[in-house]
Amino acid sequence: MQQLQFDLDGEFVELNQLLKLAGLCDSGGAGKQIVASGMVKVDGVQELRKTAKIRAGQRVTLGDVSISVKSA
Repeated sequence: MQQLQFDLDGEFVELNQLLKLAGLCDSGGAGKQIVASGMVKVDGVQELRKTAKIRAGQRVTLGDVSISVKSA
């Protein structure tokens, strides 16, 4: 499994934007489609809310890629 780390500047980042910023898709719109497909998990639980607020300490998984969200 590929491990990525994302340094969070603010309080949270929207899930679709996190996928874009981590380089897993080309745009926020593409991120929304990926989330809607049911392929994204947050802390091991399927997440279907496209703009779910992801905060420091959470882990987002898409396929074999895991993103660990940390405070900057």
